[in-house]
Amino acid sequence: MLTFTMQTMQQIIPLVQKVLEEKGGIRFETLDPDLFHKTFNGEWVEVEGKHYRYHSLKAWTDLAELLHCRMMLPQKCEETPHIRITFKKHSNHSFHTDTVSNPQEKYGTTSRFARLNKQEEPAFAYYYLQALHNVGIHRRRHILNLGINRGDEFEAIRQMVDAPTWEQMELTGIDHSTSAIDEAAKRFNDPNVILHAADIQRLDSLSLGTFDLLISIGTLQSPGIAYKPLLMSLVQTYLDRHDSALILGFPNARWIGTEMIYGAKAPNYAMSEMSLLLSDVMFAKKYLQQKRYRVTVTGKHYLFLTATKIATEKNR
Repeated sequence: MLTFTMQTMQQIIPLVQKVLEEKGGIRFETLDPDLFHKTFNGEWVEVEGKHYRYHSLKAWTDLAELLHCRMMLPQKCEETPHIRITFKKHSNHSFHTDTVSNPQEKYGTTSRFARLNKQEEPAFAYYYLQALHNVGIHRRRHILNLGINRGDEFEAIRQMVDAPTWEQMELTGIDHSTSAIDEAAKRFNDPNVILHAADIQRLDSLSLGTFDLLISIGTLQSPGIAYKPLLMSLVQTYLDRHDSALILGFPNARWIGTEMIYGAKAPNYAMSEMSLLLSDVMFAKKYLQQKRYRVTVTGKHYLFLTATKIATEKNR
């Protein structure tokens, strides 16, 4: 078994990668980080006359994610100031590569995607809830969600506001998947929730009206969607010109095995490559600023662009 004492992270990474490639997992010992919780990564410490280079538990969890591994619960070693850490390589199975006979149901209720719940991922939920707060969700009355699926984003709103505020809202959700919309309809047996199984690039036939909040998480980056013209059309056609806001989520993650792993997979790259992601974010930011929106970008595994009409903020 490997024991890391004075090795640098530059030395550790290739050693761990080599074992993972050969065996699909690795178990090693390292200094118990709880013994020096006020120490910076890489600093030298001494325990029982032996020197170590300190690495925090977060350093090890970060490494596990970067190497597409599940990190098992560390075990304390009884006779040494060490912990024993195990990495297990994720399987290559992912809903991203699933093939289905009906493309409209790739994200339907029978898909592997249906098992995901982004709201239970802290790296997603924290920033989405922050975005809802930043757009003043308690005073929003007409909300449009494109790519609603089973309605997780609406459920977060329902839990965030009190019952009278929820009842005053009119929430419209649209998704390509009929089975997902049917599931959302069972979940929201509320007269103020309107759901449509439709193509978001063909909204004209729905007579939607205008909204004071548009939410779309990951949908505008779907294959086959003309992102830039669609975004401009949505802003010009479906948002209130005087008081409106947007929450756009741009995926910078993918699911490998059962875990959300940082870094979106770009075409023709073996590694995570962010050029297309940043291009989409910056286009939205610049366009919305031209339309007199105040824009912020937050997040990590998902980048959340939050935009609110500047005139609205002055009148608060």
